[in-house]
Amino acid sequence: MTANKTLLQKKYSRVIELYASKYGVSLETALDRFYKSELYKLVSEGVSDLHCMSDIYLAQELDEEYNSI
Repeated sequence: MTANKTLLQKKYSRVIELYASKYGVSLETALDRFYKSELYKLVSEGVSDLHCMSDIYLAQELDEEYNSI
């Protein structure tokens, strides 16, 4: 199942803002990390309905992905 593109953009925005505030990085850094991440690719492609996961969960997944590099 795929999500509405507008709703996905709002989801991305919330996750990026949450990631920035929770992990103490600038919005620009959070934006860069999110759009270069595997997580973004999976969410945008509708894999495993990740878009249905909470914003907090996705921010934590982004942090885990970034720190595993």
